Amino acid sequence: MTRPILHDYFRSSAAYRVRIALNLKGIEYDSQQVDLRTGAQKSFEYRSLNPQGFVPMLEIDDRRLTQSLAIIVYLDQRFPEPSLVPGDIVDQAHVRALALTIACDIHPLNNLRVLKYLGTKLEIEEEKRDNWYRHWITEGFTALEAMASQRSGSFLFGNAPSLADVCLVPQMYNARRFDVALDAFPTLVRADANASALPAFAAAHPDRQEASA
Repeated sequence: MTRPILHDYFRSSAAYRVRIALNLKGIEYDSQQVDLRTGAQKSFEYRSLNPQGFVPMLEIDDRRLTQSLAIIVYLDQRFPEPSLVPGDIVDQAHVRALALTIACDIHPLNNLRVLKYLGTKLEIEEEKRDNWYRHWITEGFTALEAMASQRSGSFLFGNAPSLADVCLVPQMYNARRFDVALDAFPTLVRADANASALPAFAAAHPDRQEASA
């Protein structure tokens, strides 16, 4: 297999997820940074590769894959060990529900392009934008805590990292950046701490990426 290329941005939650998944699968890859701060994702060159102009994009197996969860599912099917979903189909649905609560219900409301639109087009001041950010994380985490608490172990589900933890850790990073109070979410805090201690998660942290200056 040709060495994969991840079109990445160090602070992108979606790219962070894919870095974790690649590391968990033991896949060595090259990172090509797309600086969202300068609008590099909107360039003609990048959009010719990825019409949405988003990160991440993974070049692997002579294909260009987009959308973080689609990429992670591909990796999990292409490289089955360690699996990121449990064997039982009911448990699989539960883990996917946890992951989608983060990736589809929390993250899209708080990503960089939404915050920029709130600030530039709607002229909403920074303090109110930050309150917006905290509100949607808190609301999402409240539901996630209730969903996960009864079936969690060391991780968000059971005692091995899963797709749910791959999505959780980047969102917890965001929550701390914006000073979200986390005392009400002991299950999430425990799972995040245990996952973040693993080398695959630690190596994917934004502070350890090339463009984290």
